[in-house]
Amino acid sequence: MQRIHNVFNNKEMKKTILSAVLALGALTAAAQAYEQPKFFDNWSIGLDGGGTTPMAHHPFFDSMRGAFGAHIQKQVTPAFALGVEGLAGVNTSSWGPVKSSTAIDNSYVGMYGALDLPTFFAGYNPDRFFSVEAVLGAGWGHTYFNKAAGIDDNYLTAKAGLNFNFNVCRHLTLAIKPSIAWNVLGQKGRYQEGGFNVNDATFQILAGLTYHFGPGFQVVRPYDQAEVDALNGQINDLRGALDATMAAAAVTEAQNAELAAQLQECLNRKPEVVKEVKVSNQLESVRYGFFKIGSSVITKDQQPNVEMIAAYMKSHPNSKVIIRGYASKDGNLDFNIKLAQNRAESVKNALVKGYKIAADRIEAKGEGIGNMFEEESWNRVSICTLENGNNK
Repeated sequence: MQRIHNVFNNKEMKKTILSAVLALGALTAAAQAYEQPKFFDNWSIGLDGGGTTPMAHHPFFDSMRGAFGAHIQKQVTPAFALGVEGLAGVNTSSWGPVKSSTAIDNSYVGMYGALDLPTFFAGYNPDRFFSVEAVLGAGWGHTYFNKAAGIDDNYLTAKAGLNFNFNVCRHLTLAIKPSIAWNVLGQKGRYQEGGFNVNDATFQILAGLTYHFGPGFQVVRPYDQAEVDALNGQINDLRGALDATMAAAAVTEAQNAELAAQLQECLNRKPEVVKEVKVSNQLESVRYGFFKIGSSVITKDQQPNVEMIAAYMKSHPNSKVIIRGYASKDGNLDFNIKLAQNRAESVKNALVKGYKIAADRIEAKGEGIGNMFEEESWNRVSICTLENGNNK
């Protein structure tokens, strides 16, 4: 018991415990806001293997022996984890005058805390490839000697180290783990110094493979009350807009139902036969006869127009025709007025003499200078308007 009492009175031990407490306090102050996972989330399990060697009184590399172990860890926060681990050293019978008769000549079981330094100082990043953890642990060590010698030893062990983590993917981590472990009670029957003394310390270098279970941590941004109130206001506005949209949709749905009912009524209605009513339309047909400058003679190329008028009047005995003669602006005005009358009379005479159309069915008028057409030569014309009377 005196040995344990001396350990906890050791100044170095007090400084170490104080440093750990301060580190955990700083962690709380620097922590990000994140969704709190469930208890069974974010656990991990891993295997470790490497070498261990005494820090003093033995050749450092020549006394290096194999070591292997396993660990289980719970990620409490994005930066801080707690775990338990076990480690065994392979027997090489090189660490003392008394030879061990077992395959394993020392073992360690303990708890540890791990602080992820990049996360602690720079914030949580689930996609960070490389990180460094500071590790502090304590547990129970045991040294296996020859039972015939009767000096198997159990002792309190403390350890400190770094984990250089390479996050291959979200669930798999490869790590290099250098650390120092102290026999804080001192080795039985040997140096009897205890505490954090190099004479009772070993150096370990391990490679670890860890598989992570769980979804990790979801970082969230904290909102102050003003932001919360503003978001609630937006939500209420959106709810009001949604209610208005739903009301409009209900009105539209009712209109659609009414239109559907009207359509169904139309589909169910018996078809009605609508009789076609023929309306007798009075025909007005216009024909043109064009003349050469200064002439009232009907040329051969204009004769078909006169023939069309005659044919129509023969097939419609009650029809009449009004012939209006025009002249262009070329020449003397008095001459053009007479020319316009002569052109109307020329068409009339052709109908009466050439096609035997009664003269009382024909009205011929001279209209003087014409301005109906922009093309001046087109105003040398007789315009014949046919009127269809009642055909008895």
